[in-house]
Amino acid sequence: MRDRTDSRVTIARRELGSLRKEKTIVLALALQLLIAAFSSFLVVGLVSLYDPGQVGGAEVDVAVTGDAAEDLISASQEVRGVDAQPYRTEEAAMRAFQEYRATGIDAVVVAETRDERVFVRAVAPDSNVQTTVVVVQLRDVLRAFERAERTDRAAFLSSTPLELPPETDSSPYFGFTYTILLPLLLVLPVFISGSITVDSVTEEIDRGTLELLRVAPVTLHDVVDGKLAAAAGLAPIQAGAWIVLLELNGTSVANAMALVTLVAGLALLVCGLGAAVALVSPDRRAAQFLYSIAVLFVIGGTTLLPHGPVTAAARLGIGSPATADFLAVASVALLAIAVYLGLHRLVDRVDADAL
Repeated sequence: MRDRTDSRVTIARRELGSLRKEKTIVLALALQLLIAAFSSFLVVGLVSLYDPGQVGGAEVDVAVTGDAAEDLISASQEVRGVDAQPYRTEEAAMRAFQEYRATGIDAVVVAETRDERVFVRAVAPDSNVQTTVVVVQLRDVLRAFERAERTDRAAFLSSTPLELPPETDSSPYFGFTYTILLPLLLVLPVFISGSITVDSVTEEIDRGTLELLRVAPVTLHDVVDGKLAAAAGLAPIQAGAWIVLLELNGTSVANAMALVTLVAGLALLVCGLGAAVALVSPDRRAAQFLYSIAVLFVIGGTTLLPHGPVTAAARLGIGSPATADFLAVASVALLAIAVYLGLHRLVDRVDADAL
């Protein structure tokens, strides 16, 4: 038993040593390290891409025209960074928009009433760096206008419309950090570990070195376990390091042990699938394609669940998990064990002499 353990450890060390020569893997690790180490700076820049209104200096001047212009201008006052100016005609507003350098008008909004309904048409700059800022600010203005209109007309409606989600004053930085950044740093190492497993197994088969390993003597079980230990073991180590770096950057992450356990389970699950795919389809390109499809269905499908791994990671990191989130961690761990046992049954059926 000790000999087998030593063989697996030796293979795992050999795998880790070979990863240093893989520039793509090293670059991916360095990129994750950069994101985790400078998360506090990156969050500000990334949030500004989808919510420019949160960044100081993002001022948008809008020319508003039409018979419902007054109501829309009133609603725009609730949106920070928007200055809505009334224009008598659409032609005058468009002329001011085209003469941007002289007037400073960034967009045009036409609000007209037809059949007791308000129709809004917006014009934003095309192929301009400022386009994203303008579009997002116009979106917020129209949302505020819709809420105001629904409130004013609610008493005259024959049926109650679908309720809008409640307005929130939470910081977008908080939401971005825990719903995007943290899950990204936790899940990305899992994908990389699975890809490493696929490449490692198929490379051994292509080069014929798998036979040399078995002559050592090393069984196919030892080879697979050693490669799994090296690849799957990297993910929870990275996750722990990223959590520490986030803490150093001022982002508090709760339930760290549960998150590392979740990553460890996902890594074993994904790497087990990768190894199985590599044994069934030894061709490297075909194996990577099948692995990508399998991961897409497994991880992508779980995002549809109300308490999937990604959602559970966000809730655990924030510090407000439900019982179902801990059950999700346990389910991933159990599924990973099942995949590992299934992989060993597959190894028993594989005729290593034919590889």
